[in-house]
Amino acid sequence: MLTRIDLRGSSRDPRELLPRAQLDVSVAVEKIRPLVEAVREHGFAAIRDATERFDGIRPERLRVPAEAVKEAEGRLDPQVRAALTESIDRARRVHADQRRTDHTTRVVPGGSVTERWVPVGRVGLYVPGGLAMYPSTVVMNVVPAQAAGVDSLVVASPPQADNGGLPDDRVLAACALLGVDEVYAVGGAQAIAMLGYGSATDAAGAEPRCAPVDMITGPGNIWVTAAKRLLRGTVGIDAEAGPTEIAVLADDTADPAHVAADLISQAEHDPLAASVLVTPSEDLVEAVERELARQVPATRHTERVTTALTGRQSGAVLVDDLDAGLRVVDAYAAEHLEVQTRDAREWALRVRNAGAIFVGPYAPVSLGDYCAGSNHVLPTGGCARHSSGLSVQSFLRGIHLVEYDEAALREVAPHVQTLAAVEDLPAHGEAVRIRFAGPARRTEDPA
Repeated sequence: MLTRIDLRGSSRDPRELLPRAQLDVSVAVEKIRPLVEAVREHGFAAIRDATERFDGIRPERLRVPAEAVKEAEGRLDPQVRAALTESIDRARRVHADQRRTDHTTRVVPGGSVTERWVPVGRVGLYVPGGLAMYPSTVVMNVVPAQAAGVDSLVVASPPQADNGGLPDDRVLAACALLGVDEVYAVGGAQAIAMLGYGSATDAAGAEPRCAPVDMITGPGNIWVTAAKRLLRGTVGIDAEAGPTEIAVLADDTADPAHVAADLISQAEHDPLAASVLVTPSEDLVEAVERELARQVPATRHTERVTTALTGRQSGAVLVDDLDAGLRVVDAYAAEHLEVQTRDAREWALRVRNAGAIFVGPYAPVSLGDYCAGSNHVLPTGGCARHSSGLSVQSFLRGIHLVEYDEAALREVAPHVQTLAAVEDLPAHGEAVRIRFAGPARRTEDPA
């Protein structure tokens, strides 16, 4: 089922050979540009037209009534409530420790720089609702934003025809459990445009307006990703999320049933999901293949899983040894990386590039999706080489507070003036010099 890629004895860059899902976001950007521009110019009318076109629903208003959010919580299955409550509690414990504190550095006597950490003012959180519903994504977006101290949070999620044109009940219930009551039944690129530009939320303008946000976070399909790219600069974004992916670095101690189950668990997200096994053990590959042949037909989303596992983005990569495997997974920079080897923690600590690392046989990716306490909004498509997953820091901005008294500025003034002259910016130097010139010098005619 998995395409085999044999890198044993190869000196080529693994990035040239590793499987990866291909998405041309730039093409999608041009396709959705007219829709985004229409939302900017026409607001509610354009959003309603797009919602009718893509979701089959023509809404009279976009904002979900606060009582509907509360009622969804009341209908929540007790087991689902318990699971979401536990997920929220564990995420809050982890994210509370990520909050940065202001720090002042005394550079010289009378001169200091304080780095203040200030939360973003208003954040739009997108929760997808296509092949599956994701109340867990509400948790993963809202918890770090709240821990950062964001004052205003708004959630947008696609309307569901089987829920009276409101977002999925479990998504609404998760919002209620987290204390978020500004929720909009809007999905896709039109939701991103609404969040970025703001909009009236009904035809008459009687409903409260959706004010524009400062930042948009949350995963979505290629159209959501394209809209986020188009609005970057107008708002901040967390990342351009691509199809989900898992890499498993394993040796002959790994349980093939576990490995196969974990590869399947990511493949059920999307036909473009990537599942990659990296191992020096050919016997493990054979055993995992046998497990896949047994487990895939028994899973609920067999067709979707099969498409993902047999696609060009998935495969089994054979390497000479675990050192070579480490180089491969660092080159791949997976969204999720499992390490199922002897001394798994030691190997995990050597990994440089991954969105999140799951160590040993009892830390599957699905634990991180829901209840590890970690965040599941992670960089995809190799972006873990330079980017991090969503965290409290995502919602904070560092602002430097510079405080120098007269003596401290006087002491460094010659250096400032020298560097200003080197860069041919004489007014920079003059802005310092004039502070130490007498009143007569300041008022006399330079000519």
